[in-house]
Amino acid sequence: MKNLLVVLSLFAVIVSNAQNHHCSTDEMHQELYHQHPGIHQKVIENANFLQTFTENYWKNKPVDNSRTILYTIPVVFHVIHINGTENISDAQILDQLRITNEHFQKRNPDTTQTIAAFKGIAADCQIEFKLAKKDPNGNCTKGITRHYDARTINGLHDVKEIVQWDPTKYLNIYICRGAAGLAGHAVMPAPADTIPEWDGIVMASNSMGSIGTGNITRSVVMTHEIGHYLNLQHIWGGNNVPNFPYLPVGDPGNCAYDDDVADTPLTIGWSSCNLNHTSCSSLDNVQNFMEYAYCPTMFTEGQKQRMHATLNSPIAGRNNLWTPTNLLETGITSPEEFCVTDFTVDKNIICAGETIQFTDLSYNDVNTWNWTIDGGTPNTSSDQNPTAVFNTPGVYTITLESGNGVDSDILVKNEVITVLPANGTANSIIEGFEANNFAVTQLIPVSSMGTNNWEITNQSGFESNSSLKLNNFNNLGGEVNEIVSEPIDLSGINNLVFTFDYAFAKKTSANTLDRLIVYASNDCGETWSVRKQLSSSTLLTVSDSIANEFIPSSDAQWKNTSVTSITSTFWTEDFRIKFVCESGTSGNHLYIDNINMLDPAMANVNLLDQKSVRVYPNPAKEILNISNVNSKSNYTIRNLLGSLLFSGTVTQSTQLDISHLSNGVYFIEISDYNNEMTKKVVKFIKE
Repeated sequence: MKNLLVVLSLFAVIVSNAQNHHCSTDEMHQELYHQHPGIHQKVIENANFLQTFTENYWKNKPVDNSRTILYTIPVVFHVIHINGTENISDAQILDQLRITNEHFQKRNPDTTQTIAAFKGIAADCQIEFKLAKKDPNGNCTKGITRHYDARTINGLHDVKEIVQWDPTKYLNIYICRGAAGLAGHAVMPAPADTIPEWDGIVMASNSMGSIGTGNITRSVVMTHEIGHYLNLQHIWGGNNVPNFPYLPVGDPGNCAYDDDVADTPLTIGWSSCNLNHTSCSSLDNVQNFMEYAYCPTMFTEGQKQRMHATLNSPIAGRNNLWTPTNLLETGITSPEEFCVTDFTVDKNIICAGETIQFTDLSYNDVNTWNWTIDGGTPNTSSDQNPTAVFNTPGVYTITLESGNGVDSDILVKNEVITVLPANGTANSIIEGFEANNFAVTQLIPVSSMGTNNWEITNQSGFESNSSLKLNNFNNLGGEVNEIVSEPIDLSGINNLVFTFDYAFAKKTSANTLDRLIVYASNDCGETWSVRKQLSSSTLLTVSDSIANEFIPSSDAQWKNTSVTSITSTFWTEDFRIKFVCESGTSGNHLYIDNINMLDPAMANVNLLDQKSVRVYPNPAKEILNISNVNSKSNYTIRNLLGSLLFSGTVTQSTQLDISHLSNGVYFIEISDYNNEMTKKVVKFIKE
């Protein structure tokens, strides 16, 4: 056998296109040696020490094949995200942890599918992984941390610069949008001992668990990567150490190399699941977790012993992970204690009549929950994860008090839920952003909690000084920023014209990856369909790159576009639109102006409503504003029964005191000499 070492391993789960598999391991290890020159010799010394230690461990350690757990490893998951799909749920993480423990304890249901030739050496590795309950400072934790950082996109080793808990006490697993282009990568013990700041595993978020963004096939990736973390090589003996040959999977020459495990047959390595492969004069162990095939079910007894040897070796501190002292310090064996109240909601903006799911994220030792759900039905609950229906438009606060019956904590999230009217109160959008206030528009910016968000600016506009602006100059690549409309009633139209102006530049000569996408919904935002995409050269309105912050200096730096694919299937009474900017790394500011969406045949029928008048805020609490009335007009306010409550005159801008009205829905009618309009207004005061 030759002593080979895998420094960095990237595992791609290939389901239908195995032959096109590309592993970036070479590129990753070149980066390691470029950033850390001179470590070559030390890595080889560590590898040789560990190999000798492993051989002696096999000779002197009696085999224990009981069903007991011999090694417990504290784990912390660091979710690195930019509020995209990579910010997976706690439930998905826990599902992956369950699956991985099944694999290492030979409890995975598909062990029944292990072929007869290898059933006798399929091992219960007697290793378990548990979430840490104390952080490095001794504080209570749930073993999952979340960090906003654009380095999630590539998922390289630099994500470990964001956060790393002592790798001799915790297995650090980083969940990212990408993992160097594949599904995961790990640093083996020898180089981890040499470069401890790179110790840990990076996982692509869609290769986590069998729920959410994951699936059961890709859920084997973490098991594979932990195998590397515990000094298992690819089953065909692949390596990346300088002066050793790199062994790509499936290379016929791989029969000359071994993975230093006696009971794994020599193989060239496979990315396909043919269980009858015989590549090196004996049947291949295609179902091994350290293969690239997508049907793994087992580790071998030899691999188990190699991992046990590693866990008893001082290399990279693996022998400290499972010690009683460390298990106590990391909270694994400490008594359960209540820590923190936390929760999430599945949606922040809904329409009246919709349901919101609340998910408790409190930890640890939690057994009591007291929810106060303003505006919801029910408005209180003692369930752990309740749901509530919101029937009245408004902005609502949610409160959770959780605890263990002795200790408790309260979390209040103010104005976390926005409930819009179920049906639109206008049949068009005519918006030039002249009022410089979102409250008077039909648009709602959705906070990305990122670098920047949408704002109304008076720096520039098309044929004006005002427009909608996304401060995209400083955005991290991969950020997503949304702005959505209130419901629009299109049920009575016969035609739809939708246009808007936009301006965009890039700040470097590189091709921009920014995209502006227009979505439409015919069910108040429950589902969305892409109706328009502007990207690359189509999005650019200025040919030259602008290194400084882009502010359109003339109308020539604007373009106009039409959205023509909003067909009659979308003409409902609860239609909504959404503008989404997906930021690249070389983009500059993005501007939108003059959003005009209407039926031209109706434009002059209700000109007062469609082109000028704004009634806001809606819902209102005490004051109702009427603005942009072009001439002296009359107004009346009626209740749902049509009873006149009060009336008067309104000029260009008027404030109405409605504090004396009860909570509920009202109609305000405004008329001038030629036109009249009616708007539905919601009066709401949180009790």
